[in-house]
Amino acid sequence: MRTPLLTVDVIIRLSENTLVLVRRGKPPYEGSWAIPGGFVEYGETVEEAARREALEETGLEVELEGLLGVYSDPSRDPRGHTVSICFTAVASGRPVGGSDAAEARVFHIEDIPYDNLAFDHSRILDDFIKSIRNQNGVN
Repeated sequence: MRTPLLTVDVIIRLSENTLVLVRRGKPPYEGSWAIPGGFVEYGETVEEAARREALEETGLEVELEGLLGVYSDPSRDPRGHTVSICFTAVASGRPVGGSDAAEARVFHIEDIPYDNLAFDHSRILDDFIKSIRNQNGVN
């Protein structure tokens, strides 16, 4: 029996309107921007995986705030069926690309490079921005 692989994504906020994206250094989507994240290792909780991946890819220690959503479209990753649990988190400091991230950069939510995002991250970031606007009472 084949089952999907489990991944995590972490939307890291440095301020109310800024977040961290990483430029992928490896295929798939090499050179594209992505939400920090990766595969959950055996014996690891999804929360532990989220904190580990954030640290490995951005150099930032994060405080998880909550769960944004679960993303399970079988075609979301060209390598095969993955299910991603996406967390929101806060951090401070300056991000530095590491692990398989060629670069880590802070973006204002109005300047997210939607034309060059990996996987289904445009959908995830749209959901995140909608959640922020709902919290702030903005439509």
